[in-house]
Amino acid sequence: MLDFDFEKLCSVSLTNLNVYACLVCGKYFQGRGKSSHAYFHSLHENHHVFVNLHSLAVYILPDGYMVDDPSLNDIRFVLDPKFTKENVGRLDKVNPYAYDLNNKRYLPGFVGLNNIKANDYVNVIVHALIHVQPLRDHFLLSPAPSTPYSELAGRFGMLVRKMWNPRAFKGQVSPHELLQEISNASKKRFTLSTQCDPIDLLSWFLNALHAGMGGKKRPGSSLVQRTFQGEVRIDEQTIVVRDERPEGANEGEATRKVFDTEREITTKRTPFLFLTLDVPPPPLFQDEVEKNIIPQIPLTTLLSKYDGATGQETGNILRRYKITKLPQYLVFHIKRFTKNNWTTEKNPTIVNFPIKNVDMREFVEGPDASSTSQTRYDLVANICHEGRPGAGRGSYRVHVHDRAKDQWFQIQDLFVEEIMPQMIFLSESYVQ
Repeated sequence: MLDFDFEKLCSVSLTNLNVYACLVCGKYFQGRGKSSHAYFHSLHENHHVFVNLHSLAVYILPDGYMVDDPSLNDIRFVLDPKFTKENVGRLDKVNPYAYDLNNKRYLPGFVGLNNIKANDYVNVIVHALIHVQPLRDHFLLSPAPSTPYSELAGRFGMLVRKMWNPRAFKGQVSPHELLQEISNASKKRFTLSTQCDPIDLLSWFLNALHAGMGGKKRPGSSLVQRTFQGEVRIDEQTIVVRDERPEGANEGEATRKVFDTEREITTKRTPFLFLTLDVPPPPLFQDEVEKNIIPQIPLTTLLSKYDGATGQETGNILRRYKITKLPQYLVFHIKRFTKNNWTTEKNPTIVNFPIKNVDMREFVEGPDASSTSQTRYDLVANICHEGRPGAGRGSYRVHVHDRAKDQWFQIQDLFVEEIMPQMIFLSESYVQ
């Protein structure tokens, strides 16, 4: 079966210029002239039909004439899927199952991604992002070739269109092209052979996508910022150790992390693409009964960090946070992993969260706080970690919601299965 998911490089010269695919064996070769690798392949292997991977024109070699036949349209569509505004507008209302060439059923947008070696951390981020409606709709509508996009943004857009393709040859997609460009653009920081932290990748990828789509330092200058960027107010004060306890204060009040209004408080406003939620450490000492109990905590308790009153101590600095502007899509990073000089530890605490109508009103100040519609959020995707901490010792999977069928799916690499909403809470959520 023809597979066009791999990077478009000549299999002989490894160049990406003027590459053709043999429609008999699927291999990539450069050029179609009499001294080209594609020409020699047509003579040696008796394979004669080739498609230009850039222009999608089909040629017969070694004769060198072009063919335009309706039977080749399916191949062209798989190489570069096209969507209309009507197609995109119906995705959240009607998203029927499709069938591949082996007559196996798959759901466009909810297809498995190959884990080539250790790229499951990339797969879950891709699945989460392709279900963010503004980002999905933008890339599905195939921006014009003249749009000054980076190679990273172009390859991500192609992967989005392949994952939503209702006429695919097979029910899974390989993210090889995007992985190669992520590795190159990040200077080997994120590779397909070493498992990394998804939140590190998400932070880097959103900023790289912002720059690759023509974004500037000005807020809201790209689709990424208009979709994910909010603003938080940070108050800071230096901690001063007092030997004497204030009169009338008990020990708990004296040690509580409270700002001293008599001293200077510095305030600054900082944009954010995601909010970090600190999970309290589990009990250090447990009896025989408590060993079998997994600690749980509600999401609202973690969000109290942003109520503008609770202090957070870092070194000798006391900080408090208050959200001043909410983004269209809000991303939470539930901080489960802590590193010390010897190892990485994982907090197994279960975070209880509602799937719909998470109200952020009490954590926001300014114009956004007065509008109920702007402070309520529904869950789109939930990335969770399973296994032990450390690179390669655990795995990541993602829960995503099909709004057309109101059905949740659990996806881990090539495995896609339906899941009940009640089961989502039992996982160790990491990014939402």
